[in-house]
Amino acid sequence: MFVDSHCHLDRLDLAAHDGQLATALDAARQRGVRQFLAIAVTLDDVPGLVDIARAHDDVTFSAGVHPLHTVPDEPDTQAIVACAERHGAVAIGETGLDYHYDGVAHDVQYARFANHLRAARELALPVIVHTRDAKEDTLALIREHTDPAVGGVLHCFTEDLDMAREAIRLGFYISLSGIVTFRNATAVRELARRIPLDRLLIETDSPYLAPVPHRGKPNEPQWVVEVAECIAAERGISVDEVAMQTTANFYRLFREALPEAPEDVREALTHLTGQ
Repeated sequence: MFVDSHCHLDRLDLAAHDGQLATALDAARQRGVRQFLAIAVTLDDVPGLVDIARAHDDVTFSAGVHPLHTVPDEPDTQAIVACAERHGAVAIGETGLDYHYDGVAHDVQYARFANHLRAARELALPVIVHTRDAKEDTLALIREHTDPAVGGVLHCFTEDLDMAREAIRLGFYISLSGIVTFRNATAVRELARRIPLDRLLIETDSPYLAPVPHRGKPNEPQWVVEVAECIAAERGISVDEVAMQTTANFYRLFREALPEAPEDVREALTHLTGQ
């Protein structure tokens, strides 16, 4: 069983599935993907994600504003809290800092990220963090505002091992995407080998970053399996072990998603964790 821990289901290119999200999700289910976490880019996206989750029992969703997305009004902490509470989000984000691209000023990103972290702490929900070329500021804000008992995830991680280790110390998980399969991504494959398996998640970030052998196509949730296969090959373990451990990790972090998991998944997790 696999979990796609980060996918933008409201932004998928569905041309290969006759325009039907249900068909794309069925393609993933047929490959063993049993849970999808649909990620918000703005708070205005959240009602649409609610509709998707209502139509599909194996979809849950987050609430947040992407660091590179321009919004007419910056949400304060209480606006983020209210949106997440009203709609039943299982996580806050994606949020974070991206100093690689221009578009949203760094000070705006910084204040936005802090508001999201405060909201996550108030609600005791994990936070989904996008970070690029912003190591020190990202870690500083996490240290200041995050409860390690709740934690979060650095998603689509491409930064260095030292940052990963410090994030783990602060209660975070590290999620790897299809980038791990790219020919020039030797540093990310080293991360796949060296990050403790009990702190790893897998994701597609679809419709972006399709893994090998699908590069150049719009990404989709079923290809989270290729991410797991690459990690397994790098670590010299079975794909089943990667699937089971990353699934257990997902439900440990996103506790509010566990009641929505299929009964057989909950039973398997009980057997795996002894809880």
